[in-house]
Amino acid sequence: MMTRRVLFLAIALVIAMSARSVEAQDYPSRTVTLVVPYAAGGGTDILARALAQKFSERFGKPFVVDNRPGGGTVIAAQSVAKAAPDGHMLIFAPSGMLTINPTLYKSLPYDAAKDFVPVALVSNVPFVLVVTPSLPVRSIADLIRYGKSKPSGSLAYASPGTGTMGHLAGELLKQMTGLDITPVPYKGNMPALTDVVAGHVHLTFTDPAISPAMIREGKVRALGVTSLTRAGALPDVPPLAETGLPGFEAISWHMIMAPAGTPQPVVDRLHTELKSILALASVQDQITRIGLIPVATPSAAELRRFVAAEMDRWGKLVHQVGIAGTE
Repeated sequence: MMTRRVLFLAIALVIAMSARSVEAQDYPSRTVTLVVPYAAGGGTDILARALAQKFSERFGKPFVVDNRPGGGTVIAAQSVAKAAPDGHMLIFAPSGMLTINPTLYKSLPYDAAKDFVPVALVSNVPFVLVVTPSLPVRSIADLIRYGKSKPSGSLAYASPGTGTMGHLAGELLKQMTGLDITPVPYKGNMPALTDVVAGHVHLTFTDPAISPAMIREGKVRALGVTSLTRAGALPDVPPLAETGLPGFEAISWHMIMAPAGTPQPVVDRLHTELKSILALASVQDQITRIGLIPVATPSAAELRRFVAAEMDRWGKLVHQVGIAGTE
């Protein structure tokens, strides 16, 4: 009796494994949509289109980019969270969609922790701390000394919007230095950076893809990048963690995700192909050129732990800053 039961279990296991293999081999059966939560033309969109082209070549089926901007990435996230979990709709997810929005917004039409499954980490998105040239500081140590020599609230930093990584990087700077710096919200990186160039605001954390020319021309002065490694777009600018703020790290990231419930063999195949694509020198060069940092994507289990840790870390800071549930 026991032998027969073991035999039946073995047969069932073989059948299940065969089904999983066929499931992965048959994917995709039609066009795959990669949703990008930003308008066309930006660095994120450019990278997503390059990856979609590589996917198309490898899978033999079209992978197309669908730009769904608006709502602080909520519109795009909702559309993918509610999509059929068959791998034919994916999202090029920025970190804030998963790590900041769940705490920042009073309510969301998706559950960041339950509605998505990570496929692969694509790139890290560093920022660079720049100051207006009229500010007499050339390092983070100078900034701390200068700020503490002035009355409380004398310094102000331009934020590209409440709850953005640029905003939270400023709040992390305040926590780690004890400086009292007033956030001034703007509608995006460029308006914030423009006012720092003009001297209306003292400093900002900005996108390294749009600031190199301004740094070279002396329109702003770079104090450091927010990643633990140097950014390819700014090879001469050291990490803040190496210049007076040990452990300082405030980066965003991009991750391709699928709706929860997507068959694991499909997720595994996407993961394997994307990992291979991201290892290509041409792809890494393109990631670097648009100001991002290429990464070696972790395993599926490590990705889940990474996302959970990031949600906890930035969610706590959103609460500490007092902006939880303000959007």
